[in-house]
This record gives sequence, structure tokens and C-alpha cells, in this order.
Amino acid sequence: MKNFNRDSLRLYAVTDRSWLGEQTLCEQVEEALRGGATMVQIREKELDEADFEDEAREIQKLCRKYQVPLIINDNVALAKRVDADGVHIGQSDMEMKNARELLGEDKIIGVTAKTIAQAKAAEAAGADYLGSGAVFGSSTKLDAKPMEHALFQEICESVAIPVVAIGGITADNVMQLKGRGMAGVAVVSGIFACKDIEAGTRRLRELVDSCM
Repeated sequence: MKNFNRDSLRLYAVTDRSWLGEQTLCEQVEEALRGGATMVQIREKELDEADFEDEAREIQKLCRKYQVPLIINDNVALAKRVDADGVHIGQSDMEMKNARELLGEDKIIGVTAKTIAQAKAAEAAGADYLGSGAVFGSSTKLDAKPMEHALFQEICESVAIPVVAIGGITADNVMQLKGRGMAGVAVVSGIFACKDIEAGTRRLRELVDSCM
């Protein structure tokens, strides 16, 4: 049975070790979980496979403690090895069908969708949720063009599965997304760049809850 429902996407914390400072990634993730993050995605572009796996196993323990789903970005084989709750794949990553065959029906699969056609195709292929944006540009993908909020809303309305907004979302701008039909927001720097991650996450969670 999937450890997932629409509410799991309310405040989706996506890791980035750019802001580690004196803390470990596990310490930062636990702060986010204490502050009210409802889902965690580990995104590691620089770590080698062994270190990524070690990190994933440690964070998996935390997520189980807080009863929050753990998603691995891109790496379907690693998600299967560590028994993560699921994986998030982009348009250029492994095809949805192949990911489902490898992971099975009880795992969560999220897919990036930047157009209505991509959203409908991912839903038809069996995706559990969509990530769409970048709604405010991106601090992690500098080539990401901001998505018109009207298009984001059209994507939300074009599918029956939940859609999460991503891209440059912070406590200062999240209310601009109110009424767009999203299930939640995926946040990187808006959580992990905070000096006090737990307090920053709690504030963001309050704002997101008021958007729903």
C-alpha cells in the first residue's frame, strides 16, 4: 500500500546541500520535518552512488520516524535498493512505464510536467502526482524560465492526479499561488536556506495551509 495521499504533497521539502553550513543534511531534514514538512525528496547531483545511498538510508529512518514519504530524485535503481517510498522523474529521465515496472505498484512515482500535454501523458502512464513550474524561476536551475501562473492552473485543471508547484517558492511569494488548484508546494531554498529551518518551515506550512 502506498504511503501517500494528496495531503502528503502539502509541503514537499527538496534537499540541496548548498546550504549545509555546520549541519549535516540529516539534521537539516529533521528540522524541516519538525517544522511540518509532509514529504521529503533527496536530490543529489554531486554525490557518488555509495555516498548517496548512505545518505538516503539515514534520511529514510528519519522519514519513517515522522511517518512522511521519502522520494528519491531521478535514481530509480537507488530508490528500489533503499526501499524509498518512491521516485521523482523528469521528462528526460527514465520513462514512466519503465520506472513502474522496476518499482512496482505500491511505490509513489512523480513526474515533472511543464505543459498540459506532458501532464496528460504522465497521468495516462500512471504517475501518482506531477511537479510543475518553475512558478517563480529557480535558484537551483538557473536556466529555468518562470511559468505563467495561468498555465500552471491549466495544468492543475487538466488532470485528476494532484499537482505540486515548484520553483523559487518562499514564504514571501507562496500566497500568489492561492486558488490555482495545486495540492501543495515543493520547496528547496525556501526551507533549506533558512537560518532556522524548523521555524522557517513552520511559517511556510502555515501559509501553504491557508492557500488550500
